[in-house]
Amino acid sequence: MREMKKPTGWIVVVVAAVLLSSTAVTKVRSDGSDHRYKSGDPVPLYANKVGPFHNPSETYRYFDLPFCVPDHLKEKKEALGEVLNGDRLVSAPYKLDFLTDKDSEEICKKKLTKEEVARFRSAVTKDYYFQMYYDDLPIWGFLGKVDKEGKADPSDYKYYLFKHVQFEIFYNKDRVIEINVRPDTNAPVDLTEDKDVNVDFSYTVRWKETNTPYEKRMEKYSQSSSLPHHLEIHWFSIINSCVTVLLLTGFLATILMRVLKNDFVKYAHDEETADDQEETGWKYIHGDVFRFPKYKSLFAAALGSGTQLFTLTIFIFVLALVGVFYPYNRGALFTALVVIYALTSGIAGYTAASFYCQLEGTNWVRNLLLTGSLFCAPLFLTFCFLNTVAIFYSATAALPFGTIVVIVLIWTLVTSPLLVLGGIAGKNSKAEFQAPVRTTKYPREIPPLPWYRGTLPQMAMAGFLPFSAIYIELYYIFASVWGHRIYTIYSILFIVFIILLIVTAFITVALTYFQLAAEDHEWWWRSFLCGGSTGLFIYSYCLYYYYARSDMSGFMQTSFFFGYMACICYGFFLMLGAVGFRAGLFFVRHIYRSIKCE
Repeated sequence: MREMKKPTGWIVVVVAAVLLSSTAVTKVRSDGSDHRYKSGDPVPLYANKVGPFHNPSETYRYFDLPFCVPDHLKEKKEALGEVLNGDRLVSAPYKLDFLTDKDSEEICKKKLTKEEVARFRSAVTKDYYFQMYYDDLPIWGFLGKVDKEGKADPSDYKYYLFKHVQFEIFYNKDRVIEINVRPDTNAPVDLTEDKDVNVDFSYTVRWKETNTPYEKRMEKYSQSSSLPHHLEIHWFSIINSCVTVLLLTGFLATILMRVLKNDFVKYAHDEETADDQEETGWKYIHGDVFRFPKYKSLFAAALGSGTQLFTLTIFIFVLALVGVFYPYNRGALFTALVVIYALTSGIAGYTAASFYCQLEGTNWVRNLLLTGSLFCAPLFLTFCFLNTVAIFYSATAALPFGTIVVIVLIWTLVTSPLLVLGGIAGKNSKAEFQAPVRTTKYPREIPPLPWYRGTLPQMAMAGFLPFSAIYIELYYIFASVWGHRIYTIYSILFIVFIILLIVTAFITVALTYFQLAAEDHEWWWRSFLCGGSTGLFIYSYCLYYYYARSDMSGFMQTSFFFGYMACICYGFFLMLGAVGFRAGLFFVRHIYRSIKCE
């Protein structure tokens, strides 16, 4: 264990240094802490994207629709995380100068052709919204409305485009505090018929003073995200779920402890009275329980990848709890995921190579290649397919070639070398597998077992209890990732994550004991699969959420949802599988160390 601290220590230092420096830069830029203005100064306003309200992944560039294009259209340079988030900021056609009111300021007069009318009507039908950023404050609005009132037949619906928007901006001394935008619904443009339409696009600006300090201008989004009237119910439901699961876990733990205690007493009594008495139960297979598993290279690679993902998750939680991922810190989460995953690859290499050598493996280079590709390869293949779909749709989710090159360079110059260095450190650690009993030369035959002791039924039982601990919180996370809610209650999420780890570890230990008691010594893979089975339950929840709780539709949104959720659930499978196996290994070593075996 001493050897493990060497690569882990400097990786942690590098991760902390890189993230602290990049976070400080991002926070200054996104908070706009140096944005002070004088009357009449131009304040940056960027148009970001448009898209169907119910399809969060299906977003397009703002000027993909035939809006008024500014004379000097400029694209804002974006960080890696912003590009991964689908942000494509360009200069907006509106000019909102500091403390300058405007009444019905005209942007342009435009004659919409039949094709442009049809495009706008299609956008209005699909509930298109637009998103902009004013002094790094997000604003949203809908493009139009569908008049269905008193009309039973959809062919009688009326479609309207909002041509005039009203901006209400609050300021405190020389800084922008808040901005609201609402369309003028009194004079929309009728788009119902396919004919050329003349449109006068215009806007109104009103400035108002407020006492809200600049440091608290983002609290509006945090408060609206946590939904105060639902927050108490949220806390109560989480506490109720956690108490129920922990009580059940404690009840099972008590039973298991009593059974184990009886086993220890029984085996100690057998040793004193009749040494030649035939052994039964888990003591009977002491010569086989530490027999190395099949496909040990794959097993060590899965353990290494799971350990890396666990470390990544812990780092993300630390950053979230210290306030890095405040609302609309654009791309901060994606940047952190890419950077931390790259820098923690040494942990995967060290864990996999070290454990593989403990299992008396010889081809550690192949094991490293397998470790590096076990999670990255499925993620890369999924990304290639989904990026192709996004390119076909001309959506902002399609990554530019330059961004793909940057990610490949990160993988080539950072991830791979650290993986190799970690693997070399693990290979040279000279650690031996600590088995408290000797393994016999030939394995015992496993007795016939009932169907419910098979791998799949055991995985179903193992995954249900941890999933029930996180079920309630999953809705809020999905509504944030695949919707328009903002998630900021990371303290609750961290508590739920800790309970998930505890329950996963315990349920794996319990099932491992019952498996050994039935004289089935092939527990290695079973403990990993049982620990990771919660990931399969989460993916089954994806089906329920998509069809019962969301209004997502279309091939692109469906493929993005199920494709990326498959990668996330696979990551959970590896991470919780590693947790389950580590708990099972600790337990098995403990019980066999506590008895005397010949």
